[in-house]
Amino acid sequence: MTEPAPGRAVARTVRVPDDRDGQRLDNFLLGQLKGAPRSLVYKLVRSGQVRVNGGRAKAERKLATGDEVRIPPVRLETEAGRGTPAPGLLQRIEASIVFEDARLLALDKPSGVASHGGSGISFGAIETLRALRPGQTLELAHRLDRDTSGVLVVAKKRSALAELQALMREREGGAGGGIRKRYLTLLTGRMPDGTMSVDAPLHVGLRQGGERHVQVNPDGKPSLSHFHLLERRGGQSYCEVRIDTGRTHQIRVHAQHIGHPVAGDDKYGDPEANRRLRDKAGLRRLFLHAASLEFALDDGRTPYTINAPLAPELAEVLDRL
Repeated sequence: MTEPAPGRAVARTVRVPDDRDGQRLDNFLLGQLKGAPRSLVYKLVRSGQVRVNGGRAKAERKLATGDEVRIPPVRLETEAGRGTPAPGLLQRIEASIVFEDARLLALDKPSGVASHGGSGISFGAIETLRALRPGQTLELAHRLDRDTSGVLVVAKKRSALAELQALMREREGGAGGGIRKRYLTLLTGRMPDGTMSVDAPLHVGLRQGGERHVQVNPDGKPSLSHFHLLERRGGQSYCEVRIDTGRTHQIRVHAQHIGHPVAGDDKYGDPEANRRLRDKAGLRRLFLHAASLEFALDDGRTPYTINAPLAPELAEVLDRL
């Protein structure tokens, strides 16, 4: 691997090591270009600046041990250049660790903390964890929206990351069985009793300024959510949600689609209902919490169930309704 001269961005060639055999090109580049937004990685690949064994390649290409990947010169602010996370953020993330073993670490991610840095955010949960655990290999296994709280899993070993990503791909394809995710949410209005399944394809678009906006669209990717009413509080519906696919903003857009948007959702929600809930119950954030994650590693031999209790500020909102 060729190293750039200090202070000067130059192209470099990286040989794919054994433990990255089978990894997608885009995920490999994200590991090499720490802090790079995914959009930049895709732009570099589409423009042909990234080469595999001298030729152009697509983002989803599976790499093999010994492949040579040309990585173009990219100026990224280094973690050292960004400084270190604020002491308060370090303490919040350290206190939010709810599970750890030799392979995995899980956080009860606070609302308002991004999963990773980028788009003007220097330190997300993963960068803060790396600052707390210098020298450890830590990689996000998945992501949560910035405003969603709850279970966020980080891999400490490459083998665990590869297994989890394979389970996630099962889920993205609609199989649903590889990973079971359970969310808790407050939906505005009165949901019917029982379980309502929403099977509506979702399409991710970009608004001016690069902001992602998701909508139900027949040209989108298949998406399936199950909303189960737990109880009604103050004319609102407290629900458990299970999702068979993991699309961007899936629960929030499906909830909007059925006319019961997530309480406190500034993007897809009902502004008047949000104002009433803020005044009446003190709700000042998105009422969406990733409560549990179930999966099994070692080809199903080692089951995991990781839980995160409902965030205290959300429990207080329920008490006030």
